[in-house]
Amino acid sequence: MPLASQVARTPLDLIGSTPVVRLSRMPQLEGVGAEVWAKLENLNPGGSVKDRICRAMVEAAEREGALQPGGTIIEPTSGNTGIGLALVAAVKGYRLVLTMPDTMSEERRSLLQAYGARLVLSPDTKGMHGAIRRAEELLVENPDWYMPQQFTNPANPEIHRQTTARELIAQLLQIDAFVAGVGTGGTITGVGSVLRA
Repeated sequence: MPLASQVARTPLDLIGSTPVVRLSRMPQLEGVGAEVWAKLENLNPGGSVKDRICRAMVEAAEREGALQPGGTIIEPTSGNTGIGLALVAAVKGYRLVLTMPDTMSEERRSLLQAYGARLVLSPDTKGMHGAIRRAEELLVENPDWYMPQQFTNPANPEIHRQTTARELIAQLLQIDAFVAGVGTGGTITGVGSVLRA
């Protein structure tokens, strides 16, 4: 039986297709004669734009045979990528190991563990470099695990080319400038390549 368009089979079906909202007061307050719109990526099920890349990286690994059913994903992350991976892993039945500095808040740790992630904490004195090193060590010890490597994974900018950019063009029709926060660079690279074309 077909489902109504508002019904999702899994939370992953709710990733993307986020709305835009016009920020009418900001340009007035700043004296800018332009329309400013914000894409509400916080409405993704995991609460951020990272849900898009997490699903894309995992599904690319599945297609390429790098991730087997019931397998383990490992990633060093202290941010929203961890939440996105935890969501995707929980829905798809993968185990997830996240390495992060032990300065991560208890709230963040609890959220990740609620999704079923196993946390491996590294000393705060080593920062994210310590978390990355620990993830690499665990991967050597467990070569059948899969590490998405969000900073270098081509699925990251590609999902923004295929979805985020197309959504923005359909929603706004004319875009004169695009601004995005830069972490991995995936959003701005993917969207930017389409907008410049």
